[in-house]
Amino acid sequence: MSTSAFRLFLLLAALCPLGVPVSAAEGEAEAVKPEAEAGLPVVELDQEKQKLVGLEIIKVQPAAYQPEFAAYGKAINVQALVTIRSQYRVALSEQQSANARLTQSGQSIRRTEDLYRHGVAAKRIVQEQQSLWQTDKAQLEARRAQSDAVLEEARVAWGSELAGWAFASDKDRLGDFVSGKETLLLVTLPAGKELPAAEAAVFIDPEGNRSQAEKAVYISPAPQIDQTVQGASYFFRTGGKRIRPGMTVSVWLPEGRAREAGVAIPGSALIWSLDQAFVYVKTAEDVFSRRLLADYAPMAGGYFVRDALKPGDEVVTVGGQMLLSEEFRAQIPDEDD
Repeated sequence: MSTSAFRLFLLLAALCPLGVPVSAAEGEAEAVKPEAEAGLPVVELDQEKQKLVGLEIIKVQPAAYQPEFAAYGKAINVQALVTIRSQYRVALSEQQSANARLTQSGQSIRRTEDLYRHGVAAKRIVQEQQSLWQTDKAQLEARRAQSDAVLEEARVAWGSELAGWAFASDKDRLGDFVSGKETLLLVTLPAGKELPAAEAAVFIDPEGNRSQAEKAVYISPAPQIDQTVQGASYFFRTGGKRIRPGMTVSVWLPEGRAREAGVAIPGSALIWSLDQAFVYVKTAEDVFSRRLLADYAPMAGGYFVRDALKPGDEVVTVGGQMLLSEEFRAQIPDEDD
């Protein structure tokens, strides 16, 4: 064998160690298909492995989403309003007593004047009765002014609606707040934002988790604004069991735009890599593609996706993290390479 032929033999041996063809060696190590979707690799996993790892897949359904903006709120203790109600009831009771005394004084004056006209009573007695009547009248006016002042104080601090609830005689409108069945909320909007229609759905959560947020019901405008935010404030009520007086809550209110069309996915479908959100979509019997979610929003029970998915797409809801690990593992070269 010539020297040049021997060198060629050594080169071929180096490129194909142990006589294994280069294409075969690459095929055994490859767990990721060479084609990519949107620049991202796809992962192959046969049916047996899918069952082994407990992979769960759903077909995503169409969903409508109402754009929202965030605000903040505080759960309010109604004790101060209950105290004002008690003060009003005391003032009202004193007013009624003063009114009864004035009525009695008026009747006494009429009897005394009648006796005076018949020469039975002296004029001095008539004058004493008139003086007593004037005193009772002044006391009634004072008690009426006192009850009006308590009412005005409630309106200034709490607004006409809640003041009406506190002073309603036919029903205890504050009972649910006192018992803890409901909680009163003071919600402050960002500066420049407006409250949508009163019947619009508003959601609140003490931990800032939109997917677990509970509904709140509008009551009335608050008479004062938050000086630090300079936004309008409103009273809401909620039956959420996780809300207690004194808590600060996150609030989501509908933006005044039309509802958007897209799909809904459960929260478990979302996986994270390099601070970006992804889902795995089943694109063939044993093939899964990692798809970037560039535009999504939290919603009750999961997330709303606008463009990256379409209705009917098969999305991995359990096992996505395992697929991501398998994808990265397949990208690590063997030590013998």
